[in-house]
Amino acid sequence: MDGSGHRRAALTARTAGLVGCRQCTRVSPLGTELCPRCGGRLESRDETSLQKVWAWWLVGVMFYIPANVYPMLITRTVGRSQEDTIVGGVVELTHYGAWGVAAIVFFASVMIPVGKFIAIGYLAMIVRKPHGHKPGHLLHLYEVVEWIGRWSMIDVFVVAILVALVQFELLASINPGIAAVCFALSVVFTMLSAMSFDSRRIWDEIETVTKEGAE
Repeated sequence: MDGSGHRRAALTARTAGLVGCRQCTRVSPLGTELCPRCGGRLESRDETSLQKVWAWWLVGVMFYIPANVYPMLITRTVGRSQEDTIVGGVVELTHYGAWGVAAIVFFASVMIPVGKFIAIGYLAMIVRKPHGHKPGHLLHLYEVVEWIGRWSMIDVFVVAILVALVQFELLASINPGIAAVCFALSVVFTMLSAMSFDSRRIWDEIETVTKEGAE
């Protein structure tokens, strides 16, 4: 705020007539089409960002549903075949007393994906119009979603390891179910949705709130 009690306008790259490259971070005058350093396309804001976010988000949700309905693992032993879904596998682990492993599988396969869907959808909705949330908090939420994306394939890695290790031909074998493929595709599309989100739109709220406060 200045001496008269009014909030000062936040100086951003766009208000200063500049645009930053998202690839090499070099700053160029606003209106420059290509970055002089890396040749990347320069855009003050990605106008199609939210459309791409929602498109990838919807496809991710569509694949996540069958990932929980169809079997993730198909276990075959002598004279017996068992199919386990994600939640069914968690229940099975708790039945055998493996509470720690069950908690990890439930957290990685249910809590994290659902949390990512909610967080991405929330960010995509909140940046469409002025709101009272601090942009810094929204940016932290976006960074958490991006960071946690690298751990979303834990369940698929566990399935791959089990398939590789437990192959005793006629005695026992473990094969991945169709849910493993659906889950992997859901994770990929969710990551693409998060990557399509233009985080610079979060900071537009600073400009909006500042202008309203100054008036």
